[in-house]
Amino acid sequence: MKTTPVDVADLRSSVLSVPPLARQANGEPSKAENQRQVDWLLSGGVTTYLYGGNANLYNFGVMEFGSLLDMLEDIAPRDGWVIPSIGADFGKAMDQATILRGRNFPTAMVLPLAFPATSAGLASGFAKLADAAGRPLIAYIKNDGFLDTGDVARLFRDGAISALKYAVVRPDPKSDAYLSGLLDAVGSGERIVSGIGERPAIDHVEMGLSAFTSGSVCIAPHLSTAILKACQSGQFAAARAIRESFLPLEDLRDAHSPIRVLHEAVRLADICDTGPIGEFLSNLDSAEKLDAIASAARALKAKSEAAARDARPLSTSA
Repeated sequence: MKTTPVDVADLRSSVLSVPPLARQANGEPSKAENQRQVDWLLSGGVTTYLYGGNANLYNFGVMEFGSLLDMLEDIAPRDGWVIPSIGADFGKAMDQATILRGRNFPTAMVLPLAFPATSAGLASGFAKLADAAGRPLIAYIKNDGFLDTGDVARLFRDGAISALKYAVVRPDPKSDAYLSGLLDAVGSGERIVSGIGERPAIDHVEMGLSAFTSGSVCIAPHLSTAILKACQSGQFAAARAIRESFLPLEDLRDAHSPIRVLHEAVRLADICDTGPIGEFLSNLDSAEKLDAIASAARALKAKSEAAARDARPLSTSA
């Protein structure tokens, strides 16, 4: 498992997968099933695994956090980069950061707390969390104006954060004054990653962001990796063509909950048995929705498997 400090090359080296957390019937994480997910991702060239919202870590207890870290260490590939998440509230995040200090994970992401929070308060809290963890953290912006651009720049300068996940949804990703302001304040996008999956990722990389996170990569790692490589080589038309395969599942995620749909999609595509989704959320149980998810997920996985057999990594024939 990667234990060295986070640098720009780490952010660019792989799609940052955001997997669901596979659980046993009693709600405890399943080492065997989570290992199956990581192995499938690794087969598609994905070496970064960020456990956050899709894993429902918003509702994960502090007392179980150490055991979760143990499991994540156990399932990590030799050179894989595993990123746990802490928070969202400050008290829970501080307790988790203290646990993290004695472990070898190079960073953790701070889950976003929209209320009650202010930018100045968040910036102060991030600095304290980084100090408690003994390492820079990853900030996560989901809402417009969540952090002032100047506060983000100071957090980078002071070493409290090493990266930023940007996930504010826009009708046109390129028409985003907030993101443009962040890029101006920070000076570049090399430590900012697009955080909303494949749909806006290509536009964001064209704007200068380093890479992107994805949930649907858990279904189609070979295709998602092909999108990243195409973007990094400036082949944006090829990247957009490959992205078309993701849209049916992404449409379902947008319609019925990105977290809940992905949790079922991974199971229905026979990647691993994700089990119960965890407290304060509930598994989807509509037969109609599950049938649609199964169809989209299996078709997407089949295309990824076809891409794996294709010697041309940027082929869009699958």
